Amino acid sequence: MSLLNQIGGLVGGALGGQGGGVKGVLIQQLIGLLNKPGALGQLTSAFQGAGLANVLQSWIGTGANLPISADQVKQVLGAATIAQFAQKAGIGESETSGTLADLLPQLVDKFTPDGQVPQEKDLGGLLGSLGKLLG
Repeated sequence: MSLLNQIGGLVGGALGGQGGGVKGVLIQQLIGLLNKPGALGQLTSAFQGAGLANVLQSWIGTGANLPISADQVKQVLGAATIAQFAQKAGIGESETSGTLADLLPQLVDKFTPDGQVPQEKDLGGLLGSLGKLLG
């Protein structure tokens, strides 16, 4: 099964056949965020700066994913990003952070199936293709 199919399956499961809903909007926002040049490096730096490098590494690696709290998501992504995501999803910031705490480990895990972070150019193409599938 290709990586794009695996991620598509995750997205399909998150969307639950309900036209996207909140999770669909948040997944699209995450894809948009990660599709920017240098975003993966910035995300890695943000996790390191928050003292959560081990959490991110667990998602990238092939073992079990460590959990992340809503507060930690807000710390890593920043209050402005959470507010923007919340506005686009039409929900509160605490619900946004909580939902992202569920989605982020799964998405990062799917983007790194071999325990390796893909090259930036490969990730960009993959995210672009996935973004087109989501509309």
